[in-house]
Order: sequence, then structure tokens, then C-alpha cells
Amino acid sequence: MARTSSIERVTKETRIRLTIDLDGSGQGKICTSVPFLDHMLDLFARHGLFDLEVEASGDIDIDFHHTVEDIGIVLGQAFREALGDKKGIRRYGQATVPMDETLASVATDLSGRPYLVYHVNLPKVKIGEFDVELAKEFFQALVNTLGANLHINVMYGENVHHVLEACFKATARALDMATQLDPRIEGVMSTKGKL
Repeated sequence: MARTSSIERVTKETRIRLTIDLDGSGQGKICTSVPFLDHMLDLFARHGLFDLEVEASGDIDIDFHHTVEDIGIVLGQAFREALGDKKGIRRYGQATVPMDETLASVATDLSGRPYLVYHVNLPKVKIGEFDVELAKEFFQALVNTLGANLHINVMYGENVHHVLEACFKATARALDMATQLDPRIEGVMSTKGKL
């Protein structure tokens, strides 16, 4: 059974086409018109071993907010669709990733209950033209539409690029673990019988 999804979302602010294969090999084909986000999504695909294609355009002449948030929305929808009824998945995942002087830890639960804990203390700065607070908007949109509980904690770090890169890599690795099929699991990993 292929665990894939292709979604197109068009609003007055953005147009996004996204395809994901949860059982891929980490191939990314990313073009969002937001260079730093392209970099983050490319390494997200690689470290999660997801095959991910994203093509997006939006009102970036205003700012990157709508494009970044809407890509998070569509990525969450694609994960949810590719997971189907969630039978046989591990449900929980965690990863701790160092990036030079930075250490980020992420834990996730694909429970169907969205909640983001984001302990990432960053100054209000830009990386290139990317406002770093948009990373939180991306993760919030992702968890809201995926229905995931996601805890992102940065224990320490100085370089803002390293901090966000560690967050994206750790999130990808935690989601890879949570979405993996385990042949020992019958139905869903819940005593309720439903996720």
C-alpha cells in the first residue's frame, strides 16, 4: 500500500502543490520562492527520508508569512492523508539533533490532537529575507492540520541558522519514527482503538 499524498491548495494569497511519499528515500524537489524555507524543507525531506515535492507561489512582495504558513497547512494535510487510518504506525517519535553549538530535541505524538510546544528562544532577526518567527508559524500550521502533538525544545544554541536547522532536522526524524509501520502493531497504537 502506497503511503503517498498529492495536494493542491489555491487561495487569493498562495498557490501550493505538494506531494509526499512517507516511504521514500529522502529526495526533495522544493521551490517555494522563499530560499531559506527551500533549504529547510530540503533537509526535512532528507532527514525524514520522505520524498517531498513542493511548488509554491504567493504574495511574497508583501512578506513571506502567508506562503510559509500555507505550506505548513498543506504539508500537514498531506501527512494526514498519506497516513490514512494510521493502522500499524508507531504513533510516537522523538529525535535529538546537534548542529555545531546547537542541540534541539523534538518529540511527537500522531494522536489526532494538535498541540505545539515551541521552546525556541530566538531574537527577532532575519536569515536573509526570512523572519525567524515564521518557523513557529510553519510548525503551528503543520500540527493543526496533521493533528499532531509536537514538542520542539532547543537546549542551547547561538547561531540562529543552526538553531532552526536543528529544529527542522529533529522534527523530520521524529516524524519518520512516528509514521513508520511496525508489524507487531495490530490496528492503531491506542487503547481507545482510534487515533
